[in-house]
Formats: sequence, C-alpha cells, structure tokens
Amino acid sequence: MSFESDMSRLNEIVKKLESDELSLEESLTLYKEGADLSVRCKKTLEEAKLTVKQVNEDKTNERSE
Repeated sequence: MSFESDMSRLNEIVKKLESDELSLEESLTLYKEGADLSVRCKKTLEEAKLTVKQVNEDKTNERSE
C-alpha cells in the first residue's frame, strides 16, 4: 500500500473508533490495524525525511565545490 492509502485507511479507522458503534472485539481489531498503519506511516515519513536531508546535503556540497 502507498503512504496515501495507509493514511486514508488510518483516518477511516479513527472515524469508526470514534463512532461508538463497534463491539469491543471490533474496536480492538481496528485499533491493532491502526497501530500497525501508524508505525508504517511513521517509518515512511522518517525515510522521506532522510532522503530530503541527503538531497539537501548533496546540493550544498555541489555549491561548495
């Protein structure tokens, strides 16, 4: 799944959990899925941040040469 689809699913899960229309079992299942998605999204963002940092450092080094 892409970052965007993971975030979209995470938002759906949050809305469902806030609705108070789920059983405890359904809530726990969705909570676990949401926690897994959250970890995956955080990892993707951290990787993107490192990529941007590396590109910026490369550009700075090119200007210095």
